[in-house]
Amino acid sequence: MARIMICGDIVWAHEEVKALFTGLAEVVRMNSPNRADFLAGLKPGGKYHGTVGIYRHNSSSDYIGVFDSEIINALAETGTIKWIAHNGAGYDQIDVAQCSAKGISVSNTPGAVDDATATTAMYLVLSCLRHYSKAERSLYAGTWKTPISSGDTHDLTGRTLGILGLGGIGLRLAHLVHAFPMRVIYYSRHKVLDAPEWCKYVGSMEELFKQSDVLSVHVPLREETVHLVGEKQIRVMKRGSIIVNTARGKVIDEEALIRALEDGHLSSVGLDVFPNEPSVNPRLLEFPQNALLPHMGTENQDSQRHMEVRALTNLKDFLREGKGKDLVPEMRSKL
Repeated sequence: MARIMICGDIVWAHEEVKALFTGLAEVVRMNSPNRADFLAGLKPGGKYHGTVGIYRHNSSSDYIGVFDSEIINALAETGTIKWIAHNGAGYDQIDVAQCSAKGISVSNTPGAVDDATATTAMYLVLSCLRHYSKAERSLYAGTWKTPISSGDTHDLTGRTLGILGLGGIGLRLAHLVHAFPMRVIYYSRHKVLDAPEWCKYVGSMEELFKQSDVLSVHVPLREETVHLVGEKQIRVMKRGSIIVNTARGKVIDEEALIRALEDGHLSSVGLDVFPNEPSVNPRLLEFPQNALLPHMGTENQDSQRHMEVRALTNLKDFLREGKGKDLVPEMRSKL
């Protein structure tokens, strides 16, 4: 019987693990306290020897670190491990290029996070335009709404939301804000053929930035997307505009973002992600109009159960059919 490894947390889907793998695979839990123990366990005779596929959650990095080239090379040297089923839409903790070079496939969980992350972005859009976060703090401080100026706040109706990256999350956000209605435009590497007619494609990132009152970022973190939103892009935006980020912190040049807040080019930012989590640049806290969250995008049991089951199902499909359904884009493009 094949062996699979649970590497990181399973919080909600314990029964699903039994249902998916009983009679199909032996399930071994990664219990290494450090990287050296993990690497030793992969060797012949080690406690993980014979594993063919891995369920991975980011929580495993607290013990063994990210899946960098050292770990990927060790997985490849086993000669048996051919699939990593990652729990999460973002997979920047896995060296996908090295996996590809070593013949190890990687899947993620697109779709499972769409609602939760889009509603988080929706909250940040609302809070930044209406200064709700600032108002809530004023209530707790006993100052009622005296710090709030109506001259600095706006309704959503009629404002333009620009979506950078119209994947599942961006499209779900588009539907949410359209109810107000906001005008919705987007830019992606390719025009999305099944986007609704009211969600307008613009031909360049520069045009997206020029037209947006609020920019919402929804691109994965890769080498080519680090600081994709930088000084030049921010300064193309209208004075007084807003940036919301629920993707990854390093997609935006944080120093350029702060400079734009300091001189008023940006009126506020809504951030659920930061470059060096869990550390937050204290300079961002100096702007009470900002809406800042501690990476809450998928922090609810419905989404997390869905993510766990989807990742586990990818692993089951690999065992039964030789491949899962959610190969990451870099690997799909090579098929």
